[in-house]
Amino acid sequence: MPDATPVIVGVGQFVERIDASDYAGLSFAELSERAAIAALADTGVGAAVKPFVKAVGAIRTFEESGAMQVPFGRAERMPLAVARRLGIVPAVAILEKVGGQSPLALLADLGGRIARGEVPAALMFGSEAISTVRHLLTKGETCDWTETDDPEAIGAEWIDKGMGFEGTLSPASIAHGIRAPVTAYALCENARRGRLGLSRDDYALEMGRLFAPFTEVAACNPYSSAVVTPMNAEEIATPGDRNRMIADPYPLKLVSRDQVNQAAAVVLMSVDAARAAGVPEERWVYLHGAALANEREILDRPDIGGYPAANAAIASALATAGKSAAEIAAFDFYSCFPVPVFNAAIDGLGLSPDDPRGLTVTGGLPYFGGAGNNYSMHAVATMVERLRAAPGSFGFVGLNGGFQSKYGAAVLSTVPCAWPGCESASVQALLDAAPKAALAPVAEGRGRIGTYTVSYAKGVPEQIIVIGELESGGRFIAMSREAEVIAAARADDPLGRAVDVKRGDKRNEFTFA
Repeated sequence: MPDATPVIVGVGQFVERIDASDYAGLSFAELSERAAIAALADTGVGAAVKPFVKAVGAIRTFEESGAMQVPFGRAERMPLAVARRLGIVPAVAILEKVGGQSPLALLADLGGRIARGEVPAALMFGSEAISTVRHLLTKGETCDWTETDDPEAIGAEWIDKGMGFEGTLSPASIAHGIRAPVTAYALCENARRGRLGLSRDDYALEMGRLFAPFTEVAACNPYSSAVVTPMNAEEIATPGDRNRMIADPYPLKLVSRDQVNQAAAVVLMSVDAARAAGVPEERWVYLHGAALANEREILDRPDIGGYPAANAAIASALATAGKSAAEIAAFDFYSCFPVPVFNAAIDGLGLSPDDPRGLTVTGGLPYFGGAGNNYSMHAVATMVERLRAAPGSFGFVGLNGGFQSKYGAAVLSTVPCAWPGCESASVQALLDAAPKAALAPVAEGRGRIGTYTVSYAKGVPEQIIVIGELESGGRFIAMSREAEVIAAARADDPLGRAVDVKRGDKRNEFTFA
C-alpha cells in the first residue's frame, strides 16, 4: 500500500433540535465545528490529528447557494472559520460547488491532494441551520453570525469553485415555472409514471412503498433532524390536512425536509500520516471506486423520467471496485424525492424497495433530514460506522444534485485498496455522445402531454406545467394558470391527453383539446 494512499479515519455528525432542552441556536459555522470535533475524536487519537491537517473544505450551505436569504450574516469563508475554531492552520481551503453530489466531489479533490503528496491530511464538513433561522425569524429575534477570515493572513490558498449551475436549467424551463426542485422532480416523476403506464393512485402507492422503510430507519437514527414515527405506504402517499399537496404527484411526506439543524464531517489522512498520528487501523475505511457524471438539461433529455447519468456513474464506480450490487452489504441512495431512488436503485440496479439490506443507512432526506448539499456526507459518515462494524463488507453511497442533473457514486470498505480516484471524463463522454431530444422550433399547434405537474401554494393549486410532443414534430413546454385548465388536469389524468399549444411572447400557453 503506497504511503500516500488516502483513507477515511474519522467521521462525525451533529444535530440540534429546537425542542431540545439544551437548544442553543447554533450558527452554520458552530454546527460544522461540532461535527468536526466529533470526527477528530472518532479517529481514536483526537487532537493528535490536527497538526497533520493542511487542507480543509466546506460544502456550500443553502444560503451560500442562493437558495435562501439569512438576515443574520454568515461566515465569509466557512472553511477558514471552522478551521480557526479548531486551531487548525491550513495550507489550502476549499469551498465546493452547489449540489448534492458535492460531498463526493470534495472527497475526491482532497483525496487526490493527499495521494499526490501535497498534504498529509484533510478535513471536510458541511452544515445547515435552516430550522434555527426560521425559528428565530418566527419569534422576531435576531443575532449576528458574521465572521471574517483572511486566507492571506495565514498563508492559505483560497479556492472558491463557484456555484456550478451551468447547464442545470435552460431559459425556456425557467420561463415556464421550473425553478424549485419540487417542480422539476415532479415532472421527472410523472414522466416515469407515464413510461410505466401506471395510474395516479397506483403510482402514489409505489412511492409510498419505496419510502416506508426509510421512515423506520430514520426513527432509529439519533441524528435525525426531528423525532420520526414510522409510516406505512398509505400514510405517506395519501394527501390530507397534515400531508398537503406540494406539486403533483408529491404530498408533503414525499418531499425532502429542509428545515433542519444538522452537520457532518470527515477526516482523510494518508496511510503514512495515519500511522504517524497513531490512528488505529480498525478505524480506516478505503474508497474502492467512485464516479461523477452530469445529466442533460430537462428539456434536452430523451426520457425525462430516466437518469442515464446516475446509471453510468453507478456502473463505473462498481466496475472500478470490482463489485456487483449483489456484493454490496449496505446502500444509501440520495432520496430528496422518490424518482432518483427509483432510477438508481430500482430501475438501474434492479433492487427492491423491501431489499433486506435497505436503500438507506440514514433514513433519507424527507425523514432523517435534507441537510442541503451536505446530506450525503451524513450518508458517508453513517456508512463508515456500518462498515467498521462489519469488517470486510462493502457499502455504496449514491449522491444526486440539481434536478437529476449531477450524480456521484462511491464504493467504500475496510478492505485495503490503493486510491482509485474518481472517474468522470470517460463516463461523461459516453453520455454526451447520446442524442438529445428534438425541440420544436415553434411551439404551436396540437400536441400530446408526456409529463406534467400541478404546483400548489399552501395546498391551493396555482399552475400547471406540461411537456410533450407536437403532432408536427418536436418537444414543447407550456403552462397555464387558468382555473378551468387546472381543474381539468386534476379531474382526469393529463398524461397522454391532447392539447392545443399557443406560443406567447415570454412563455407558451395551452388548453386541453
